[in-house]
Amino acid sequence: MKHRLPLAFALLKFISGYFLISPAYELQRDEYLYLNQGQHLAWGYLEVPPLIAAQGWVSLLLGGGEGWVKLWPFLWGAATVYLVVRLAGRLGGGWFAQALAGICYLCTAFARLNLLFQPNSFEVLGFVACLYWLVCFFQEARPRHLYLLGMGLGLGLLNKYTTLFFIAALGGALLLTPARRLLANRHFWGAAGLGLLVWLPNVIWQIRHGIPFLHHMALLKESQLVHVEAADFWKAQLLMCFPALLVWVPGLLAVLLARWFRPYRAVGLVVVLGVGLLAALHGKDYYTLGYYPVLFAFGAVWWETRLADFRWKNLAQPVLLAVPLGFHLAFLPLVYPLRSPATMAALRPKYESLGVYRWEDGQQHRLPQDYADMLGWREMADKTWAAYRSLPDSVRAQTLIHCANYGQASAINYYNRHRALPIANSLNGSFLFWYPLLNQCQAIIIVDDEPDDALVAHFAAYRRFGTVTDPYAREQGTHITLGLQPDSAVLNLVRREWRTALASWEGRSR
Repeated sequence: MKHRLPLAFALLKFISGYFLISPAYELQRDEYLYLNQGQHLAWGYLEVPPLIAAQGWVSLLLGGGEGWVKLWPFLWGAATVYLVVRLAGRLGGGWFAQALAGICYLCTAFARLNLLFQPNSFEVLGFVACLYWLVCFFQEARPRHLYLLGMGLGLGLLNKYTTLFFIAALGGALLLTPARRLLANRHFWGAAGLGLLVWLPNVIWQIRHGIPFLHHMALLKESQLVHVEAADFWKAQLLMCFPALLVWVPGLLAVLLARWFRPYRAVGLVVVLGVGLLAALHGKDYYTLGYYPVLFAFGAVWWETRLADFRWKNLAQPVLLAVPLGFHLAFLPLVYPLRSPATMAALRPKYESLGVYRWEDGQQHRLPQDYADMLGWREMADKTWAAYRSLPDSVRAQTLIHCANYGQASAINYYNRHRALPIANSLNGSFLFWYPLLNQCQAIIIVDDEPDDALVAHFAAYRRFGTVTDPYAREQGTHITLGLQPDSAVLNLVRREWRTALASWEGRSR
């Protein structure tokens, strides 16, 4: 009985995902990268730890269709809402508290988050699972919950390095509360050792490659985090889970201040310290999402307790359940890519003030960035294939496909995976490990949004073959260029750029 409602929410979350994306949209830029990494399994990559690539490998093994790609975020989202509802039950909540906690999860930013095949969905699941097991340990003092916590942290580090901030917040919370007695528990240190053992292969990979994580953070700070303003960060904290504001705010206050939640005070401090640390480090606003779901459970139980003797309880409970749903419906176009790109562009004046049309560059654009990053890829891949097919048979065997960024190369490889097309390459990110340094080639297909026409003199023939024309795509205007009979200067230039880029990532230029 106690699992029935959590399972119902989990099934709803999983199944509904397959009906909430319009066929007008394709996969998102990063999703192609993780699928491409799945074809080059390793214990680490320049952008992320290896767990997402393992999922991509399984999706490709199953055929690689978009349904198999989306399996993972839908699955992790379902598992997360299951734990949130179960946590409400563990805290003493009945059907109302459990339903309210589940609805809060379904109707907030996680609805959008769990649509994309990215490390973020598993990150949220990992944070929620770790705090869930911490609560379980506070209730039952069973060592297995500590080992599950350690395993969760280890897997979290194999998924995304922001788990390090969560660990720092967890450590601080334990030290600042009576839960510090855990530090004298041998099972606590056994769990810590288990987590480190799980993460160890990636640590070794990082060390062997000069700790590229440092370069990645420097790039993020230079290109993206520099645009993160404190006011925008805190505004986003309200907006991301705004439909559940009446639940998570009381939940946070209750877990920090209420007498009956005193045994779980460390959980509240994890949230405060984790969000505060990310704010101090100018982290992206959505990095904090994993800290909120547990507050839905605490807040829902708080409301159920407060309404227990309320005269109008039978009216108040449906209203509380309806509030998140009402806000969710009001902002539906921003949550799910169900509207066409043209319709989304027309809605910009209505929603622009919320900042959802602002991209990583800090500028406002026609579509939300994720939406624009789900357009134009198939067109690019098909035109690259057509460019290759236009070459004489004698030239195709020695053709290099060179792309300006990982999104272009990954998408071309994905949509042409069943065609006899050479692998698309790039000097961007992890593609540096897979770039073929040829001594000679007969043709280069260049895919670039800012092609360097100064290269014309180094080819026997050089012409534009096609351009991405989708007016709403982030890659609009990207050119597919054919260059025949490149001279040695071009190949030497590629080698120099490859060495320089790899040296930067692996720390040799530092």
